[in-house]
Amino acid sequence: MVERIILNCISDGVLTIDLQGNIQYVNKAMQELLGYPESTLVGSRCEKFVQSNICASEDCILRRSLATKEKISNYESFLINKEGRRMPVNINTDLLYDDAGNIIGIVEVFRDISQLKELKDRLTDIFQFENIITKDRRMKEILSILPSVAQSKSTVLIQGESGTGKELVAKAIHNNSLRKDKPFIAVNCAAIPDTLIESELFGHVKGAFTGAHQDRVGRFELADLGTIFLDEIGDMSLATQAKLLRVIQEEKFERVGGSKTISVDVRIIAATNKNLSKEVKEDNFREDLYYRISVFPITLPPLRERKEDIPLLINHYIEKFNKEMEKNINNVSPQAMKVLLNYFFPGNIRELRNIIEHAFVCSRGNTILPEHLPGELVTASEHLEISPDGSSLNQVEKEWIVKVLEKSGWRYQEAAKLLGISRTTLWRKLKDYGIVSEKRPVHY
Repeated sequence: MVERIILNCISDGVLTIDLQGNIQYVNKAMQELLGYPESTLVGSRCEKFVQSNICASEDCILRRSLATKEKISNYESFLINKEGRRMPVNINTDLLYDDAGNIIGIVEVFRDISQLKELKDRLTDIFQFENIITKDRRMKEILSILPSVAQSKSTVLIQGESGTGKELVAKAIHNNSLRKDKPFIAVNCAAIPDTLIESELFGHVKGAFTGAHQDRVGRFELADLGTIFLDEIGDMSLATQAKLLRVIQEEKFERVGGSKTISVDVRIIAATNKNLSKEVKEDNFREDLYYRISVFPITLPPLRERKEDIPLLINHYIEKFNKEMEKNINNVSPQAMKVLLNYFFPGNIRELRNIIEHAFVCSRGNTILPEHLPGELVTASEHLEISPDGSSLNQVEKEWIVKVLEKSGWRYQEAAKLLGISRTTLWRKLKDYGIVSEKRPVHY
């Protein structure tokens, strides 16, 4: 009795068959798989209801087990139910013995793997390289050539909006290169004041300037034999660009205030959210440096242009935050997914990550609902949905940025955080869209 209760509690289908091929027992899960009640199945010939390629008359699993005394483990097959639907299953079998050690039949365990098979089929068009996954055609093309790019020493220029994963691509290139066991040094050129960036990159000697109390090794020395990632290189001053050009050409430099020439072997990967060819025409970026760093250019598309990747990335972050926050969120409601798919993501993948983290904090169940998403996100999504032929994407983004600025009291650092973009990117968008505050003071 206890054994029956236990077997009826498991999700795998279990049945036993005697030596004459008659079904002796079926648990509830097996009844549901086959579509027949216990009263119909028990006492009937197994081949009448259990139809599978492992149960074919010429290769009957019962006869084979009796002849060879073998048991079957994790055999992938199919099962045909009452409606004629062909269900993929995983089968395990073993012989049954009485108290005297005589064989009296066989037990078969069927696990429904329909969802697993469906997931595998859906994943066949997913491309993965390192920690980057995508279904987008352009991203697939980029990822497919990264192994070849990684094996060369050529400089790489990665362009794309803030939050599109430029540093992730740079790390993937380094991790698959011959330099993978050497340092990967990342430098955010936009975050370092112009007066300090030369010292950060090339180091300085004691007394070179006020506050230089001792010699300091720069990022290029730290990256020797490895890779240096110059993020937001488009924000680098023309003076620093000239010094960088020399390092690329000669692989030599001097520390600030020093006279000793230092040689390094460094692979350079640069990234920017600016259009550098446009910056060159406007004399904001050196043309000779541009051609030096763009030996192999890569342009990452924004998330709004690769909508089919959004569910993939959401699942990735759900798995990540479940581990970090010890939660068990395993689903996104259709309404919440609709909001996310309608949104234009000015902060791209970084903003999506922040949104899912916000939802995790707000959710108390195992499903992410619209009310768990930032309120402004739902508003922006509804605006996009009701005006498909009206405002351009740029106009919608402009309006959304203004709303976030108003919410933050025009505090740019706070607004940039809410948008999931850097403060530099926010300033650039304000300039591009001509956004100014006439009613409110500027706060820093």
